[in-house]
Amino acid sequence: MISLRLLSRPDCHLCEEMRAEVDRLLEGEPHLWEIVDVDSDDELARRWSDAIPVLFVNERLFAKGRIPKLAARLRLLRAAEGIEDAR
Repeated sequence: MISLRLLSRPDCHLCEEMRAEVDRLLEGEPHLWEIVDVDSDDELARRWSDAIPVLFVNERLFAKGRIPKLAARLRLLRAAEGIEDAR
């Protein structure tokens, strides 16, 4: 199971786009979302507020702002496996 954590905020259009794109890229792969309001925690807000959406794959930072376009599915799957250089 691929664990996905998306730092977001209510009505964030880019966040919704990132989630839909990741769901499309991981179609057929078991994955579970945790959506976290970045403003729900002072430390999260301090660190990530200006960077949302922020996506973690299996607890590792994967993307800020947008999903990398080059080989996105392969990079997501490699990140899920814990391979550091997913490029």
